[in-house]
Amino acid sequence: MNQKRADKADGDARAGIAFALDRVGHSRGGVAVLSDLTLAIRRCKMTAVIGPSGSGKTSLLRLLNRLEDPVSGSIALFDRDLRAYPVRELRRRVAFVFQSPVMFEGSIADNLLAASRLRKANDTPKTSELDLLLESVDIDPSIKERDARGLSGGEKQRVALARALASRPEVLLLDEPTAALDVESAEHLMTMLARLRTTQRLTMVMVTHRLGEALAVGDDLVLLEGGSIVEAGSVDEMRHAPRAARTRQFMQSAHEASP
Repeated sequence: MNQKRADKADGDARAGIAFALDRVGHSRGGVAVLSDLTLAIRRCKMTAVIGPSGSGKTSLLRLLNRLEDPVSGSIALFDRDLRAYPVRELRRRVAFVFQSPVMFEGSIADNLLAASRLRKANDTPKTSELDLLLESVDIDPSIKERDARGLSGGEKQRVALARALASRPEVLLLDEPTAALDVESAEHLMTMLARLRTTQRLTMVMVTHRLGEALAVGDDLVLLEGGSIVEAGSVDEMRHAPRAARTRQFMQSAHEASP
């Protein structure tokens, strides 16, 4: 292969990557929480991050939109160093949906409008766009003037998702989005996420303690333990032919613990 073709092939490969982590390390209070993470997260795919409690899953997620910064290594988003993005632009392009959604004071519509302020000046969403955002997360637009703080847990999580989408992100980071939901609401949310990823061509990175969810909606899996990557690969690879003995043990123990 000549150099021109080699450069094109390399560029094509990078074009399919959202985040590239190179030997990333992180600590908090002088205690190491992540060490030597090298990972490529594919664009327009759902990457599920799994692992036991305390393995560094949420810490990894927080690094991806600079809620925290690594102490070593580098992270690139779309082949550009994460630190090169103005924070406002980064938070618009990479939205974070927290485990326990906090509703801002005011109505559902007020919550969506608050998030839309990350967009360009004079780009306030019209009522029709707010309605479409709510419909995309299966909330009837007719209730958009309802007090957001009075919603049920499942409704709050869906409004939080619509609020994240209001900035028109390219990436959604999801921190255990079903942790506080009952089984039916969790299944509904997972179906919705799978649909949104496809229809809006979103890159999603989801931390979950529910292996069944990861296997059902994930394209790729990352198994973390003790702040290090045990194994990363496609769902099919890690379900049927995991390379690491620890991955096999984790999969088996998680299956046995499932109801």
